[in-house]
Amino acid sequence: MSLRVGLVAGEPSGDLLAARVMRGIQSQSFGAVCQGIGGPAMQQQGLQTWHPMHALSVFGYVDAIKRLPSLIRIYNNSKKRWLTDKPDVFVGVDAPDFNLRLELQLRQAGIPTVHFVGPSIWAWRYERIHKIREAVSHMLVLFPFETELYEKEGVPVTYVGHPLAQTIPMHPDRAAARQYLGIAQDARVLALMPGSRASEIRLLTPRFLQAVQLLQHQDSSLQVLVPVVNAQRRAEFENILQQHPIKGLRIIDQADYPIAKVGAGQVGIDTEDSFQHLTSRPAAWNVMEAADAVLVASGTATLEAALFKRPMVISYALSPTMRRLMAWKSGQEKPYVPWVGLPNILARDFVVPELLQDEATPQALAQATWKALTDQVYTTSLTQRFMEIHHSLLRDTPSLAAAAILQQVHGAA
Repeated sequence: MSLRVGLVAGEPSGDLLAARVMRGIQSQSFGAVCQGIGGPAMQQQGLQTWHPMHALSVFGYVDAIKRLPSLIRIYNNSKKRWLTDKPDVFVGVDAPDFNLRLELQLRQAGIPTVHFVGPSIWAWRYERIHKIREAVSHMLVLFPFETELYEKEGVPVTYVGHPLAQTIPMHPDRAAARQYLGIAQDARVLALMPGSRASEIRLLTPRFLQAVQLLQHQDSSLQVLVPVVNAQRRAEFENILQQHPIKGLRIIDQADYPIAKVGAGQVGIDTEDSFQHLTSRPAAWNVMEAADAVLVASGTATLEAALFKRPMVISYALSPTMRRLMAWKSGQEKPYVPWVGLPNILARDFVVPELLQDEATPQALAQATWKALTDQVYTTSLTQRFMEIHHSLLRDTPSLAAAAILQQVHGAA
């Protein structure tokens, strides 16, 4: 009989991770059948979809409360189907609030459970380790420092590397990215990335734009690129931009530069095929690759910027209500580790500045960003640190993850 794998991914990043894992499983177990909840990447890989991924996608506590009835229905339906017709193994990708509950029920019924992407218990809510130990047969983690933590707590774990390290080139091509986006090679370019959530846009964009206004007093020719994830975020950003106008600012989304717009005569490249890879990846990646420096909201984008070897300034701000809610839910006022940005966490050092909450003033952001834009000695040193991080994360993630998952099947047989 063919191997049967249950899968749940709740966000676009998880969809991409799960699709890679599916490829690894299918290459090692011919004819494997994958069923569950996922997005377009998993469906393209052959997932038998029970519920669409967007049904699980929530943004913040308020949205989660509004969506609770439908989330409960999907949870109960999925649990019933898997308990009635048991898969050989279940793999939950990220989405810990949903997946850990489901994994506990399935594991108690004798189904091996694998969780891919460890929750950030090293920063917030360490007590979740007890739930993980109960619910998860085997943990797959993206970062090397996580293995010691799980081993210490008696949770079987495998470090599989971070797929972004395979996807983002070790040596980015700034010149090609600039040609593709129509930017002069000698321009000074800042990537402005205030986040992908409405709350991030609302709280960070005014500070970021005021910082850019200060920077343009120092360099009036500074160009600013702002990648956006969808039309809604673009509209929210443009509304704030009207209050803090910036010259030389361009908003970039996925539809702005289809390959048909890139002719050889426009960019000095022999064929449009030279830019094929630039059209099939997130717009934010092209922006980061083209930029001299990045002013960015804390999150996965900081890791992407590090893998593109770009100096950056990391910032974040929460509303007072959200700060109180997080403190109440986690039982702590601040993270356990002294860093917030992933590059700093991986380096175990403040290799790039973090300006958070009240420290994220336009003046402080501008000062730190100017250093990132202009200090070549600093930039060269950062590039070396980012190369080390990139190498540390570079593993054959699909094969390693698939091998660990299949080992759970064989161990349970």
